[in-house]
Amino acid sequence: MQELVQSVDRALCILESLSDYEEGLGITEISEKVNLHKSTVYRLINTLMYKGYITQNHSTNKYSLTLKLFKLGSKKIEKMDLVSVAQPYLKKLMEETGEVVHLAVRENNEIVYVAKVEPQKSIMMYTRIGMSKPMYCTAMGKAIMSELTDEEVQNIWSKSDIKKYTDNTIVDLSKLRKSLKDIKLKEYALDNQEVEVGIVCVGAVLKDYKSKICGAVSVSCSTISFSEEKLSNISHLILKYSKKISEELGYRN
Repeated sequence: MQELVQSVDRALCILESLSDYEEGLGITEISEKVNLHKSTVYRLINTLMYKGYITQNHSTNKYSLTLKLFKLGSKKIEKMDLVSVAQPYLKKLMEETGEVVHLAVRENNEIVYVAKVEPQKSIMMYTRIGMSKPMYCTAMGKAIMSELTDEEVQNIWSKSDIKKYTDNTIVDLSKLRKSLKDIKLKEYALDNQEVEVGIVCVGAVLKDYKSKICGAVSVSCSTISFSEEKLSNISHLILKYSKKISEELGYRN
């Protein structure tokens, strides 16, 4: 067992106990919860108050947490790099599906690929890091759009160069809106040969600690090996790992 600094350990126990009580706790209550004498608790609380982690309600004499811990955590999260956080999960997703995995971020009315992980034997896809594609016809783009307001969807549509890349590309806004509602319910989007013939993609959004969309992840496979069973497996895994990445970025549902 690692050597512990007793006073630090005790102070952290107090913070953890207070985190469960929005209305705060009195000295006696804290003493009972952390199993320490009231005089010891009092000294530790005074130090935590001095450092700004705890505040006292003088009407009730109860102590509660301030937002300082949240602010410290936010500084760490703000410095996180999406690609470095997502990379280990993208690799696991690739290994478990055996397919090409992409990570993208939104840039105006397009998505931009920022990471790509592929197995040794994979389908030939004309994608590379830095490449951009329209949102309205890609799995990742549609997954992001499904989380937006009608006004934002209209704005993206108006600014996009709408064209049919394949026979399956949706070029009717009303049909796209209907598709986005379905995506919102399922929590994943499907690009069934809408951009490239012979390629099917499944995409899901990523959210950060502010509950804002910060990107999307997708799995791409060939129509030759695609089936309803495979879609069920891929959609399950992409939701699993998109949630893990989001949680790593501080998102709490």
